[in-house]
Amino acid sequence: MRARLAQEKDVRKKFYATFSRLGKKANYKGYSEDTILLVNVTDAETHEQLADHVWFSYTKGFEKIKLDEGVVIEFEARIKQYKKGYVNSKLGTRKRTVDFKLSHPTKITIKPS
Repeated sequence: MRARLAQEKDVRKKFYATFSRLGKKANYKGYSEDTILLVNVTDAETHEQLADHVWFSYTKGFEKIKLDEGVVIEFEARIKQYKKGYVNSKLGTRKRTVDFKLSHPTKITIKPS
């Protein structure tokens, strides 16, 4: 599904996505951090679905808008490459792959109907 994102690596674009729910993760210092799950991520120009979901940190940009389940939001973000998977040096396990994500969301608003 994210193959289309690979074609536009490091490009900043406008997207639409549907708010699903809030979540939590441990940050790099081990403290709990709020996150936000967006589903059905769509390119605003081509109206093509680029990802089934993305997770973002619940930043002030998201806090400023009224988020209810199912609301469609509009935002700009940069397409970035990252490594995902599992590495255990002691067992000699290296299961890592390259994937693409959206990074640094800005201009976050509720999509006009």
